[in-house]
Parts: sequence; structure tokens; C-alpha cells
Amino acid sequence: MPMPAQEIEDLIRASFPDAKITITDLAGDGNHYAAEVVDESFRGMNRVQQQRAVYAALKGKMDGPAGDLHALALTTKAPD
Repeated sequence: MPMPAQEIEDLIRASFPDAKITITDLAGDGNHYAAEVVDESFRGMNRVQQQRAVYAALKGKMDGPAGDLHALALTTKAPD
């Protein structure tokens, strides 16, 4: 079942309330998204650490074939 972009943003926002979050539906099917998350808490973290933090915020929604979210191209960074 497709997952609405707003639900993805809400899950991320719960862990990163001050982040700038941009969600894009890449295929228009509700299954393939891109997300850009810019948050001060990422400062000093490497990209793997940043992305793990965002995936943790998704609370299992991307866990294997049974996950609600099929694909998420993720870009993370601290603000400039």
C-alpha cells in the first residue's frame, strides 16, 4: 500500500522538529520517494550516521518487503 508523503514527513519531523524537510514522489506511485533533511543535529556526523538517524525516525516503515515504504533516496546534511 502506498505511503503518503505527509506521513513520511511527519515521522521524520517527530525526531527532527526543526529540520528543513523536502519529500518528493519520484515515480508518482507513492512508493518511490526522495527526501532531503537538513538539520543542525547532523553537524559533526558523517553521512552514514545522519542517514541512520533518519531511517530510525521512520520506525520500521522501510523494513524489507513488508515495509510500507518501498524506496527512499535520502540526502542529509547540516545547514550551511
